[in-house]
Amino acid sequence: MPEDKEFDEALTVQQRLKKKQAMKKVKGKMKIARKKAEKKLKTPEKLKATALKKARDMVAKKLVKGKDKSDMSFQQRASLEKKLAKKAGAIKKLAKKIMPKVKMADKERVKKKRAAK
Repeated sequence: MPEDKEFDEALTVQQRLKKKQAMKKVKGKMKIARKKAEKKLKTPEKLKATALKKARDMVAKKLVKGKDKSDMSFQQRASLEKKLAKKAGAIKKLAKKIMPKVKMADKERVKKKRAAK
């Protein structure tokens, strides 16, 4: 199932068990796919998503002034999310700026994985 899709209702016990069985079935296939993906460069879309996430984390770190996100209360995190939503434009600009670094990091990652055979 796509991770970006949000659900309104929680899963029932039966649904959860059915999901568990389905995941057990495809566990091996997923492991092999993950191994193969490690040795390949990320697609431009995935690189862009990674850059956006890094940029978002950088802006968030500045906003919270060094506090750990896990130590914050739910309300503090919610207000942080609101502030980050307002700074979407700045986050996009920053992501574009750090894109070359993200690409280089991806190339290095793949280089290391391919060398460690």
